[in-house]
Amino acid sequence: MSETPKSHGRLSISASLQPRDLMGGPGRVKGAWMARIITLFPEAFPGTLGLSLTGKALDQGLWALQTIDLRPFGIGKHRNVDDTPAGGGAGMVLRADVVAKALDQAAIGTPRERSRWPVVYLSPRGKPFDQAMARAWAGAEGITLLCGRFEGVDQRVLDHYAVEEVSLGDFVMTGGEIAAQAMIDAVVRLLPGVLGNASSTDEESHSHGLLEHPQYTKPAEWEGRAIPPVLTSGNHAEVDKWRKAEAERITRERRPDLWADHTARQRG
Repeated sequence: MSETPKSHGRLSISASLQPRDLMGGPGRVKGAWMARIITLFPEAFPGTLGLSLTGKALDQGLWALQTIDLRPFGIGKHRNVDDTPAGGGAGMVLRADVVAKALDQAAIGTPRERSRWPVVYLSPRGKPFDQAMARAWAGAEGITLLCGRFEGVDQRVLDHYAVEEVSLGDFVMTGGEIAAQAMIDAVVRLLPGVLGNASSTDEESHSHGLLEHPQYTKPAEWEGRAIPPVLTSGNHAEVDKWRKAEAERITRERRPDLWADHTARQRG
């Protein structure tokens, strides 16, 4: 089967049963983290992942991105990947037999242990994605992300392959591709060598269970608003104290759920 390639910037993307490497640069660094994406829209990638620090790291081979087009695994002349829901209802559901073939393809050459290579279905009913999950995924060798469409995926294939369901948030999207890019971005920036200053992740929101403190830069005064004097005092101990207090205040005001978890950990 062949299709006319679809242009996507400097990439040429067409349907294939083989995983397609995107923006591999001069070569993948040995042991570099890899994301494999099962999707009906491989042309959606790398998307924003090809820009800025994540794109530079992709070009340098610090991580790798492969897409697996779901369509070639479809059934019949028209490569159907979905069918009507059992029991009736609106929409269409991705078929178990079709998704299984794509998952088998994605599993080639990957570890069986899910701690070393998670297999994830992006679903609004899944466990909420958070910074702790991003760090866990960054510690793995790679990940396979299944991007859903329509009304979802046949439950049998999720159960059979023990696929973990993860949600980007309490809302519904038309597909998992944007969520996949968001999650991959959160993971890639934690990989060694991706950020110029590795310590820059230490004070970010959620790194220690708190939201980040406010940030300021030049000019010293803008529209009648001055930078808090402590930040220009040169007293690093006082700056650290101020930042910690601000992080606690903002978390307490904006995310009482996170604040409750933080205080519980402090007591424990």
